[in-house]
Amino acid sequence: MRRNQILNPDSISNSFFLKPSLSDPQQYGFTQYIQVPVDSLKIGILPLLNTTRITTKRPYGWGDYGLIPNPGLQAYFSGGIQASYKFINFTFRPELVVAQNKGFETNLNEMSPGQIRSKFFFWNYGDFPERFGNGIYADLGWGQSKLTFQYGAFELGGSTQNIWWGPGQFNALTFSSNAEGFPHFTLNTTKPARTFLGNFETQLIVGRLQNSGLDPSQDQELNEVYFVPFSGDWRYLNALMVSYNPKWIPGLFLGFTRTFHQYSESMESGFLAYFPVFEPVTKSNYGFDRDGNGQSQQISIFGRWLFPKVQNEIYFEYGRRDHSVNWREFALNPEHARAYILGFIQLFDLPLNNKKIQVRGELTHQQESVNRYIRYSGLTGGLTWHTHTPARGFVQNGQPLGVGLGVGSNVQTLEVARVDGISKVGIFFERLANNQDFYYKALLQNTERKPWIDLSLGFLYDKQWNNLLLSSKLQLIHARNYQWQLDPASTPEFPKGENLTSMMGQVSLVYFWEKK
Repeated sequence: MRRNQILNPDSISNSFFLKPSLSDPQQYGFTQYIQVPVDSLKIGILPLLNTTRITTKRPYGWGDYGLIPNPGLQAYFSGGIQASYKFINFTFRPELVVAQNKGFETNLNEMSPGQIRSKFFFWNYGDFPERFGNGIYADLGWGQSKLTFQYGAFELGGSTQNIWWGPGQFNALTFSSNAEGFPHFTLNTTKPARTFLGNFETQLIVGRLQNSGLDPSQDQELNEVYFVPFSGDWRYLNALMVSYNPKWIPGLFLGFTRTFHQYSESMESGFLAYFPVFEPVTKSNYGFDRDGNGQSQQISIFGRWLFPKVQNEIYFEYGRRDHSVNWREFALNPEHARAYILGFIQLFDLPLNNKKIQVRGELTHQQESVNRYIRYSGLTGGLTWHTHTPARGFVQNGQPLGVGLGVGSNVQTLEVARVDGISKVGIFFERLANNQDFYYKALLQNTERKPWIDLSLGFLYDKQWNNLLLSSKLQLIHARNYQWQLDPASTPEFPKGENLTSMMGQVSLVYFWEKK
């Protein structure tokens, strides 16, 4: 649908900033309906979904509905039913994740105490465990379930569905499919709301987030010395997304998001305590004491612009993790506490029916800007995207709700593929700079240890046969200076890192009960 919109923006008014957002159940593949003797009642059987992934030697991968970042074999299963009666919509689609959860080598204990403290700095202000317990990991949850009441373009209700906000294809700064869904109440549009100014889409949510409760390091002795345990409290979340498609520019889409979360025990009373997204943005108006009370905010702006004549789309998302003191400070120092995404899609015609070459790329940057050396005088940097001092991390059960690359990591992805409808054959290249904020906070650049960079080559194959849809990926990953480890032959005069080559294979299957 996104590719078709590039070719003809007037045919699809959806911004693709808010997912899931399609109101027509057949868009989701509800292809088998059960006959019931009740007028206005529809019951459909949802497709069966399975994703199986195997990674060797080390973790790799993100954006996977709760699959955990750990090596070994793991699988995701989902299915269920959907029902609608007049203005009532109900979806029951639970999810099961089972993982081998093997663990992996880090050799963190070989670093100096100061370097280890820098590593735990981000763990103590976030929730990103290396391993999810000991032995096999299994998690059964409500998954993509919801109960809502719909009127026109709007719906109101409760859900545990994953949310994706923003234009990103591989990552999103606020909400993505990286972590499992969380319980929330929602007021949102199910399709663009048309006005005399153009099309609007929005979502307002109130949710409940949980920490994993797990110690972060696989080395328990280090946890006992450096880790600050979780309080056990849950976190209250309030978030808002609004997008706008001007009537006079069909191919332009603009939007913003704002989120707040804090531990429930630190909440105050009153309307703005429960809906802080309507508070002023700057600290001079918002209040300097709110961070101390445990509130953490993220804010982002984004846009897409389609150019159908050249079959192209460009997009961006820019986010801030911390309030500015005032608008003057924002104008002078916009790079403070920021993260951003830049991306594009370019299509080329092939002289073969409707087949095309699709080139798409995306850059996601979380690493702190160099202004940290001035802003944090005497220190080597502050926090990073998805972390905050009192509220720990912007996470659900140990996985980031937005960017799943790893704390302070940056990635660049380029994909080239032949596409024909849902079919795809292609390759992609990826460069992942791991945990850059830790690297510079621990001053590893002044040692023999060089940045840990993953370079990978992947192969893609998607195809549908009657009722079965296949999406597959095979990726070869070469890690330079893996985990910042040193080769035994390394010396201060001739530093040499330890490299590691691994593989990741993934197969996703969707079974439709009846082919359209």
